[in-house]
Amino acid sequence: MKTIKYIVPALAFALATGACSKDKAAQETEKEDIPVVKTMKVSEQDVDQLSVYTASVEPEVINNISAQMANRIKAIYVDEGMKVAKGQKLVVLDDVNTTQYELAVDNAKAALRNAQTNYDRAVELLKIGGGTQQSVDQMEVTLVNAKNAVAQAERTLANARENTVLVSPISGVVTARNYDPGDMSGAMPILTVAQVNPVKVVINVNESQLSSISKGMPVDLTFNTYGDEIFKGTVSLVMPTVDAASRTVGVEITLPNSDGRVLPGMFGRATISHGTSSHVVVPDRAVVKQQGSGDHYVYVLNGDGTVSYNKVELGQRIGTSYELISGVPAGSEVIVEGQNALTDGKKVQVIK
Repeated sequence: MKTIKYIVPALAFALATGACSKDKAAQETEKEDIPVVKTMKVSEQDVDQLSVYTASVEPEVINNISAQMANRIKAIYVDEGMKVAKGQKLVVLDDVNTTQYELAVDNAKAALRNAQTNYDRAVELLKIGGGTQQSVDQMEVTLVNAKNAVAQAERTLANARENTVLVSPISGVVTARNYDPGDMSGAMPILTVAQVNPVKVVINVNESQLSSISKGMPVDLTFNTYGDEIFKGTVSLVMPTVDAASRTVGVEITLPNSDGRVLPGMFGRATISHGTSSHVVVPDRAVVKQQGSGDHYVYVLNGDGTVSYNKVELGQRIGTSYELISGVPAGSEVIVEGQNALTDGKKVQVIK
């Protein structure tokens, strides 16, 4: 009986001790489940509204150097990539046809002299009563036709002579050579000369941004060849039509290129400023990208110690921060460390 007497109090003590231990462990577990985070208060800032577009370089002017009529090429003095000056001799063609056209001019002039003589004779005969007005009229028609024939022959000869020596109408760079000496000129131009000072940089702008693009706007240009070096251009033309397929508008930018460093065909990027807007700016550490989608979120600390999972629309990247178009009010505290353990509505412990 004594044994039972001592066992019962001991059992009660053990149960009480176990219950206390369990409550303490639960409290410790609950405490461990509260994630520890760091926060930062965010505010609105004036942010430059920049748009970046892919750009391609084109010549300001392109001239195709062609023969006016098919002819044998005797010499070509330039090759692709060479710089040429306005008026420089580029191509010499066979002048075998020139003599033929000179003879045609001589024949036409002889026919004109004969027509003039016949006309003068008919006029004199009419004056002395030995001819008729009809004869004079006929001789006048013949005379006019002869004059026209001389003019046509002289134009043909001039074209033939011009077709013999081809010069560059502009200063620029030879961008194509399609024939070699000895070839017959054909449908393709013999050479293509492009003016590269200035050059034309072409971009396509979404129609929604069209109202913020205007002629004369400054543009910062970069090219893969020159890394981060910035070239200064100016909007020179906004196309008056919208491409129905892409809903974009072509924009041309004029870029001075006196040193010839920017070449047609180069790939680059054009940055245009649309002014400034006041938006909330958050550290990039606060932005969480949802896996499997392009959505971005920011955890915001609530007044009751919990966090909310706010979907945000990103704007410009500013160094190590992001502009937010929407999603987080100014003055909010956002989580910048400890997001991995968080869910929407989770209670957190903040370390300042």
